[in-house]
Amino acid sequence: MPDNPNLHFRIGVPTLQRMKALTYEGPYRVSVRNKPDPRIEHPQDGIVRVTAAAICGSDLHLLHGLVPDTRIGFTFGHEFTGIVEELGPSAQGVRKGDRVMLPFNIFCGGCYYCSRGLTSCCENTNPATDAGCGIYGYSHTMGGYDGGQAEYVRVPFIGVDAEKIPGGVDDLDALPLTDAFSTGYQAAEMCELQGGETVLVLGCGPVGLFAMWSAWAMGAGRIIAVDHVDYRLDFARRWLGVETLNFRDVDLVTTVKGMTDDRGADATVEAVGCEAAGSPVHRALGVYMKLEAGSPQALNFAIHATRKGGTISMIGGYGPPFNGVDIGTFMNKAQRINTGQASVKRYMPHLLEHIQAGRIRPQEIFTHRLPLDRAPEGYHTFARKRDGCIKVALFPNGTLH
Repeated sequence: MPDNPNLHFRIGVPTLQRMKALTYEGPYRVSVRNKPDPRIEHPQDGIVRVTAAAICGSDLHLLHGLVPDTRIGFTFGHEFTGIVEELGPSAQGVRKGDRVMLPFNIFCGGCYYCSRGLTSCCENTNPATDAGCGIYGYSHTMGGYDGGQAEYVRVPFIGVDAEKIPGGVDDLDALPLTDAFSTGYQAAEMCELQGGETVLVLGCGPVGLFAMWSAWAMGAGRIIAVDHVDYRLDFARRWLGVETLNFRDVDLVTTVKGMTDDRGADATVEAVGCEAAGSPVHRALGVYMKLEAGSPQALNFAIHATRKGGTISMIGGYGPPFNGVDIGTFMNKAQRINTGQASVKRYMPHLLEHIQAGRIRPQEIFTHRLPLDRAPEGYHTFARKRDGCIKVALFPNGTLH
């Protein structure tokens, strides 16, 4: 066999080092480069040819250097759909050629947590830490698994993790179920709505938008959406019929109390996370100086704008280990926080039913659709909140839907 440095092996077969993939080049820098094709490493692995991927708001935390152990050359992307290309000898439940969507959580399906439906807490896919289970494209803190913003991706436990996409459901409608839609749905579920409540949603990004849709579906009586970007607020009003507030224009806590008999919202969804604006001090300490784990400002807004005895659903992403949360006010107001990474797999069948019944077209959030080669452009447009960008879809084969 010729000594060719561009060859590697996939199950014993030499393969050209040819795959295109987005790669991390350091804070605020990504590029699309060639990387070795992924290969079967475990009997339950599969290889998926990616048909569509998305840029998530939490990918921006990686881009901005806020997630520990994000290494040069790493490939991002935890939201993707594709076609099963190869299967390990023990992989069952899917076949070559199946169209599939993959939850962002990588899970084994059989451990203590997986057997209880908490796939986001799987103890076998990232055993070196309690920080979380394995996650595609989310640093070596979360297992070091290359992500789906690439032509191909290795899928551990593919027979358990993959969800088949039904005929008649477009890739772009299935794609948000891999994270944003499922996460937004869990966020609304964690509000523990009984019907008729006022729900405050902090953040009009994709997760916040899907949380609003889900809260309506669960019986909310009123939804107030908060952001500081006017086009995102306008999108929320038009798409979901919610009331909106720009926190740059008002005293948010005073205004929300004024809208709710001076009490505050019954439940609040915090869908912003560690890059929240609204406090120059916390922004400087957490985002720029890295002296706390991002800015806690959205969570502090939630504590102050939620009524006594109310519920806070914290779904925005935070890095370990600490930040300046107003925990005293939280305790004295007898509130409770429900939180956690979404256990995506358990929501997929139900959300597919909503799509097939025509109640929602998730692909409407994809304002920008680009070939993979233009992924760096997509990242910077999304991060800078330019050009009306709500969410970016990427297509490795260059075909735009």
